[in-house]
Amino acid sequence: MSIISLIIKREFIAKVRNKSFVVMTFLSPLLFVAIAGFIGYLSSMKAETKRIAIHDETGLFADDFVKQNKKDGEYRYLDLSEIDTKSLKDSIVKENFTGLIIIPKTSNLKDLESRIDFISNNSPSIAFIENTQDVIADKITKLNFEEAKLDTLAIQKAHAEVNIHLAKASGEESLKGLNEIKIGIGGAFGYLIMMFIIIYGNMVMRSVIEEKTNRIIEIIISSVKPFQLMIGKIVGTSLAGLLQFIIWAIIGLGLMFAASAFFGVNVGPTAKIPPGLMHSAQQEFSGTAQMYISELWNLPIASIIIGFVVYFIGGYFLYSSFYAAIGAAVDNQTDSQQFLLPIIMPLILSVYIGFFTVVNDPHGTVAIVFSMIPLTSPIVMLMRIPFGVPWWQIAISVSLLFATFFLVVWFAAKIYRVGILMYGKKPTWKELYRWLKY
Repeated sequence: MSIISLIIKREFIAKVRNKSFVVMTFLSPLLFVAIAGFIGYLSSMKAETKRIAIHDETGLFADDFVKQNKKDGEYRYLDLSEIDTKSLKDSIVKENFTGLIIIPKTSNLKDLESRIDFISNNSPSIAFIENTQDVIADKITKLNFEEAKLDTLAIQKAHAEVNIHLAKASGEESLKGLNEIKIGIGGAFGYLIMMFIIIYGNMVMRSVIEEKTNRIIEIIISSVKPFQLMIGKIVGTSLAGLLQFIIWAIIGLGLMFAASAFFGVNVGPTAKIPPGLMHSAQQEFSGTAQMYISELWNLPIASIIIGFVVYFIGGYFLYSSFYAAIGAAVDNQTDSQQFLLPIIMPLILSVYIGFFTVVNDPHGTVAIVFSMIPLTSPIVMLMRIPFGVPWWQIAISVSLLFATFFLVVWFAAKIYRVGILMYGKKPTWKELYRWLKY
């Protein structure tokens, strides 16, 4: 067995036998589901009803606010126009009411648009202010129509509401929000790659620093070349991460099959729902769930999973070379912080480009360019794959990614070779550049 194979085996076994690795491999999916359920529970909790007092001197708007009162509503409006404003303001100070809307009496409605006050101890939410403004604006608009002797009923009937029906070229019905689902899936896989790179890259760096600090490295490199040691650490740790992902993928697919069976959906790449059944089921939750789950199965799942594996390996190899070089150059993790920011910034940039560009134009110039750049392609391309990407673009992207990896490994090995035996000195960017020339 070659020396590199022995190092890979040693690193892989050391990682997978670690108790924290085993526990988090099986506990992480459960924690994710638990956190998602907890967030859903919190969002469904009924908020405390806020009492809003209304002092309407015009007598035109209070009824419109009171009509918005619901049994479980977030706000409850109270018409207290007969009470003077000073007493109402004192009640706000004493927190008897959450807020007070003061609508003064004016000579014309135009002046009223800029003279309405809201008084409270705390700043109100944007949604509340917009709703309040909409209620008053709608009422003033209606009054203006009446003053202009326009038929408000005819205007209301003339108001149109458009609901666009989505369909595919094959004649099948489509669903709204599929693009959001696709970017959500791509974003989740892209975010996983970023987290894997950071977590396992740091594991490589910590491993190098630990061996260097304990002087174990001096014994190891007596029989192993620094380049072989670096490659072994990178590959061994990546295999452990890949194993962890495969276990998570099996658990995730198992949950998806369970959800499909629960809603009675025939899963598979050819699973389809007849247009008539789809249309009639749109009003029911089970039918909607069936449609969305069916559409999920029609996504290029194989391409997404294979793409994740390929870009995970390529992206991890690329960034781990940087992490290994940094670990060899410093004596502790504190000294490594100055070198980590330039590595993490492209990952953060990739996520922002994915969510703000790919979601709007997955086949645009910006999305295509950044899905080709090796430092950003593992995340950006993975966000594009659910939308359908030509094979030649993926081929070019993967080729550039692995070509850059070999180039970076060549440079990182130079830093690793010199820095692995450096002790007690904090390197600078200038010194790292000088090491590249050795």
